[in-house]
Amino acid sequence: MTALPDFRLETYFSRWEFAARYNLAASDAQSMRLSALLALASPEDRERFDTLHLGYTQTYGDPELRQTIAGLYEARVAHDVLCFAGAEEGLYVAMKVLLDPGDHAIVVTPNYQSAETVPAALCDVSGVALDPRDDWSLDIDAVAAAIRPNTRLISINFPHNPTGKILERDRFDALVDLCRRHGIWLFSDEVYRELGPTRAVHLPAAVDAYERGVSLGVMSKAYGLPGLRIGWIACRDRDVLQRMERYKHYLSICNAGPSEVLAMIALKARDTILARIRATIDGNLDLLDRFFARWADRFEWYRPDGGCVAYPRYLGAEGVEAFADRLVEEAGVLLLPASNYASTLMPTPTDRFRIGFGRSDCAQALDAFERYLER
Repeated sequence: MTALPDFRLETYFSRWEFAARYNLAASDAQSMRLSALLALASPEDRERFDTLHLGYTQTYGDPELRQTIAGLYEARVAHDVLCFAGAEEGLYVAMKVLLDPGDHAIVVTPNYQSAETVPAALCDVSGVALDPRDDWSLDIDAVAAAIRPNTRLISINFPHNPTGKILERDRFDALVDLCRRHGIWLFSDEVYRELGPTRAVHLPAAVDAYERGVSLGVMSKAYGLPGLRIGWIACRDRDVLQRMERYKHYLSICNAGPSEVLAMIALKARDTILARIRATIDGNLDLLDRFFARWADRFEWYRPDGGCVAYPRYLGAEGVEAFADRLVEEAGVLLLPASNYASTLMPTPTDRFRIGFGRSDCAQALDAFERYLER
């Protein structure tokens, strides 16, 4: 395995995430205090948290947590789920287990960097671009054209980071059929699944739609609980899951017991949590629609289908990188410029930025953003 490059997004965030007054680049939904989460617990689960023994936990994850996660899918059980310390560990382990040096993988671009760099450190990788002229959709014919005899895996992410695109159902079904015909694994980053505006229509989970589908989930994004560091992979092939579990022995080994109980409490209360977050997203998207309509000479706005991030285009002559630098330095408003989504596989847009709308301070952040533009 070749050395992994610096993670540009995390390096950028390490500089600005906690220094900026307003984080308009945030990719997670509004979080909550521990007391608010515990208030959603049943008496039995609250007692379990209060009396928890702080020893090692099972590498696969707490059985009741795994069963609760399995309930997010159509026909899965606890044995189809392996827990990780966040989604990043799950992605890394899945690629290490599913890909060998002689293999080939296909990833969509633009992408969350590790979706590209981890497989590219293991084998040959090709990119297929989402098309902004086609509402950021994926050309299934282009995916088919990229397949080689040694293609082992196709990696997708819907709702997509950073565009918020949800692939059309007919194209998703065509992609599953394509993978099935060629015996290719479909790795599906579904960390934003269930998240979006109230009327968003989400895709089926890959693990439900396809026997070689691998679904990646996490508490960080849709549930707004990144501090728990609980992610998971759902997969029908239990031999593959066992190989992933054995690889995990070299990484986190097991998850934190308190986090597992808190994640279980949150998932049992997911209807309440998601309803609250969707209300926040609905309001913030209305704010963004009006904001970008007022500044149509400076930005090109695409209203996302799901998730809590979008990828507007900056029209200013100085370029988005210089604009984003000045905005955070002079107004304390953080955006994520396009360089953080650059690909080594193919050209990606250079004039866009990620903006998040899952948090409760979006209105205040947009006010500061607008005051800067009005100067």
